[in-house]
Amino acid sequence: MPSWQVSIKMKKRLTAILFAVALTMTVTAQNFNPQQPQKFSPEKFQADLEQFITKEACLTPREAAKFFPIYKEMQAKQRAVYERQRQLGWGKPADEKGCEKAIRQRDEYDLELKRIQQTYHNKFLSVISASKLYDVLKAEDRFHRQMLRGWNNPAAGAQMMRGWNHQRNRNGNK
Repeated sequence: MPSWQVSIKMKKRLTAILFAVALTMTVTAQNFNPQQPQKFSPEKFQADLEQFITKEACLTPREAAKFFPIYKEMQAKQRAVYERQRQLGWGKPADEKGCEKAIRQRDEYDLELKRIQQTYHNKFLSVISASKLYDVLKAEDRFHRQMLRGWNNPAAGAQMMRGWNHQRNRNGNK
């Protein structure tokens, strides 16, 4: 497959991840009080994400200290691309040429995100094992899915997060 083409599956995955990140950046499911809704705190969200990843991937304090600065660097680069995607907008261009240009630009942003991800996966592999990186990637996806599940009912989302961890610990599953 030529490097400029992106598979449907990869586009769907990227779209799902973008959607998950966007939603989780606007709402946090933990410590929800319906009488007094909490404002979103990027710092708390990042701390919760790091704690979840550290626990789920069984990162040692030393591994986490090496991993998370690189991870935050990757997130900053991804956010810059997400912002450019957002600025591209979702409004349909008026003519065929404009539509084609918008499609090609979206594809280029998707490819740029994949290149960033690939570059940083290589950097991660220099500080943690492939097995732990695999667990980190799964934990990150799981965290975002659990946050999304709590979108309609944040209290339930927080409860699911606690229940998921309790069930996993009880069953000894990863």
